[in-house]
Amino acid sequence: MIEDFSGAPETRWEFISDRVMGGRSTGQVALRQEQGQTVLHLSGSVSTAKNGGFIQARLKLPTRLPEGAKGLEIKVKGNGQTYYIHARTGGTVLPWNFYQAPFDTSGDWQVLRIPFARFEAQGMLLRDTLAADSIKSLAIVAYGRDHTADISVADIAFY
Repeated sequence: MIEDFSGAPETRWEFISDRVMGGRSTGQVALRQEQGQTVLHLSGSVSTAKNGGFIQARLKLPTRLPEGAKGLEIKVKGNGQTYYIHARTGGTVLPWNFYQAPFDTSGDWQVLRIPFARFEAQGMLLRDTLAADSIKSLAIVAYGRDHTADISVADIAFY
């Protein structure tokens, strides 16, 4: 398990938007109770104005994932939009460098498996493949187009 939102998850997650680079997207990360469990809720308005286009909730990993991990398993629900998981490593030095994998949501909770092989390098001078044991942070991201973001995450694990 990487994150089950127990303990004090508010100390582990941070909200970041394109406003750090002059963009216009707005949003928030909230932790709330749903069906007896704490879940993370990312919501807001993603705008591509002023070269923007993202909001995200980021988790810095306290320890590295095992070398043999094959992918991530996440329990999510949303508004039917496509969202992304971004992974950052020691090699993703610039803010616009990351590894990215898309996933679709629905209004019902679902458990998705996203293999690390599906993550694509975004930016120059990155390795083509994402190595599990090199991941330093993960982010749930609404990205790349004008839309309303509304996604909840209940668990994140590796397999």
